[in-house]
Amino acid sequence: MRIFVLLSRIPYPLEKGDKLRAFYQIKVLSEKHEIILCALNPLRNADKQKAFEQLQPYCRSVNFIDLPSCTRLVNILESYFAGLPLQSGYFYSRNAAKKIKTLIQEYQPDHLFAQLSRTARYLVDIPIKKTLDYQDAFSYGLKRRADKAGFLLKSVFRMEHKRMEAFEKDLFDRFDIKIIISEQDRALIPHPRNDTIVVIPNGVDMEFFHPLLREKMQEIVFTGNMNYHPNVDAALFLAKEIMPMVWQHKPDTRLLLAGASPHHKVRSLANRKIKVSGWIDDIREAYATSGIFIAPMRMGTGLQNKLLEAMAMKIPCITTPLANDALKAKEKEEILTGSSARQLADALLFLLDNQQERNKMAENAFGFVKRNYHWSKATAPLEKLMREISL
Repeated sequence: MRIFVLLSRIPYPLEKGDKLRAFYQIKVLSEKHEIILCALNPLRNADKQKAFEQLQPYCRSVNFIDLPSCTRLVNILESYFAGLPLQSGYFYSRNAAKKIKTLIQEYQPDHLFAQLSRTARYLVDIPIKKTLDYQDAFSYGLKRRADKAGFLLKSVFRMEHKRMEAFEKDLFDRFDIKIIISEQDRALIPHPRNDTIVVIPNGVDMEFFHPLLREKMQEIVFTGNMNYHPNVDAALFLAKEIMPMVWQHKPDTRLLLAGASPHHKVRSLANRKIKVSGWIDDIREAYATSGIFIAPMRMGTGLQNKLLEAMAMKIPCITTPLANDALKAKEKEEILTGSSARQLADALLFLLDNQQERNKMAENAFGFVKRNYHWSKATAPLEKLMREISL
């Protein structure tokens, strides 16, 4: 089968969740099928040559389409007046639409695959069997942002939430297969038949993310794209509310905030106890040189890849119920959770004081990820669905 894959970003480097999910799904699907990859490039800052080298072994054709910034405002305004989500306009271009249709006519794929609702406009009217990967419940994520936003942005996020909610509902009936990352997100898609959306979880590359013997440079680490709002919120929550409670009992505890493009609010957290690394060439070093991983997520949806990676490297993990609802690790055996700053600080102090518990939880978490989150196992149901509906 020949599959045309449309992405909203070039899936390399793998510093964002949607890129990671796309890269490994393409890799697994390419074992049995031909992949025609088309990736939009809205910021035009990707190293396209390096990305092509990484993707070419898995694709018959690799195509990158730059989205010109000069037309972006026009496209956003058109979406505004059409009642569509603004991000739909941000990622839409008539020139890109023509190129995508030309590629589809040239390669005659058996199946179309759109990752994220922001790419769906390009494929909805093409009469070929198609899959939409909602990935997350974007509309609900926007609602959370509206709830926490300041006065000036609150109305913008509320409007975008309502529009995205209507958009997600409309797209449901225009794609043959709908997939999503977790049961938690599936329940939040605003459609009466959302229970028919197929849950396709993420996986982790355990050949790459595996235990490494390194000197522990800090006791605690949090990783992620540090310009992504849920991660920025989590970093601020960790540094300003959780860690002060830890420092009351263990004043020498060190924290590493590691990840690409740190927001200025994250950079401002750096001091003698908190290191803000920015981009790290090999993120495994951030995990391996730390004793405990914490992901104090208060917003955002979906499965947190960072937790899978830390567990695969045998780093004991702490998170919130929000994040563990998707992960489904066993509380007090494979993970510790807490809803408040006090609960999360207590979990950190418990592990900091108990080396034996850290080791036990790390081993249990490693086994949990190995059993449940391999990319081949996670992607197999998607491959089966696409093959059956396209026959």
